[in-house]
Amino acid sequence: MLLSDAINLRINELLKEYNLTAYKLSYRAGISNSIISDCKRGKVKEPTISSIIHICEGLNIELKDFFDSPYFKDVEAIDRFEHNDSKVI
Repeated sequence: MLLSDAINLRINELLKEYNLTAYKLSYRAGISNSIISDCKRGKVKEPTISSIIHICEGLNIELKDFFDSPYFKDVEAIDRFEHNDSKVI
């Protein structure tokens, strides 16, 4: 599974777990709603660690808790040379 897919699945899982919308999480995290929405839709291929930290802060969880999921067991990064059009936030 690609890292972006794992992050997408994890964000959706956490939104359900905490009963939040992407908009409410973005407000709590102090980041743009488009960052979370783009991650959820897979538009962002490699979210920055800073964005993920903000998401964790909005959920009041630690970074290790975000990545403590089976989704990240066998992830692969995208090939930067084949995906030059990928959006990075």
